[in-house]
Amino acid sequence: MKPSEIKTILAEIGASPARSRGQNFLIDEKLADRQIEYARLSSEDIVLEVGPGLGVLTKRLAASANKVIAIETDAKLASYLLNNLPPNVELIKDDALDVEFPIFNKFVSNLPYSISSPIIFKLLENSFERGVVMLQKEFADRMVALPGGKNYSRLTVNVYYRAECRILENVSSSCFWPAPRVDSAVVELVPRAPPFHVKDEKFFFHLVELLFQNRRKKIGTILKMRSLITAEQRMQLPYVDDRVETLVPEQIGELSDKVIELRTS
Repeated sequence: MKPSEIKTILAEIGASPARSRGQNFLIDEKLADRQIEYARLSSEDIVLEVGPGLGVLTKRLAASANKVIAIETDAKLASYLLNNLPPNVELIKDDALDVEFPIFNKFVSNLPYSISSPIIFKLLENSFERGVVMLQKEFADRMVALPGGKNYSRLTVNVYYRAECRILENVSSSCFWPAPRVDSAVVELVPRAPPFHVKDEKFFFHLVELLFQNRRKKIGTILKMRSLITAEQRMQLPYVDDRVETLVPEQIGELSDKVIELRTS
């Protein structure tokens, strides 16, 4: 879809791109075609899409899948989509952060930058086979980061625990109208069993969040500061003089189990 076509449609429905919502419309249709290929769609698939915009990707998904469920929070875009999408597309007019995700097995979306983080965390709580997601490049780099680097984060550990993740291609800002200020990347997520076991997943994820919120502090200091351990227990824990950014996810899991053990003994 050309910028001139997008401008015409938006003018007809009385809408304009909202930067606060990260509304940048895809104009590179070859990129949309590659996203379909990456998703490995079949006639049996039920695809969930968040933020369909004007339906450039949605229509391609519908042509290859059994059903598409698209969630759009913008009322004017949703009204336009209702009259311009194939019959095998179900449109949910709501905020994707507020609604419970329906049953789906593929997730293919060009996510608005403003909701990338909460949507990815929400997605990882659901059961699905494959995800192909376009995200801000910096965000994508955090998803696949290695320990020790500035991009290594809570997001990295959560994604690693839940799925195999890789960047499929980098995307120039010129592929969108209006062009965002940053480049993007297409990321593949394939859920798998966790590569290591933890005694309490809820506590593990809480600990990961806590440690990365204070990533410049030593781990022992954080645990003591948050009253998770006593001064005596500190001596029985590994990695207390390290910072979380130096630990691989498995080591954070080991630390989590040891804290649980000490707190319940």
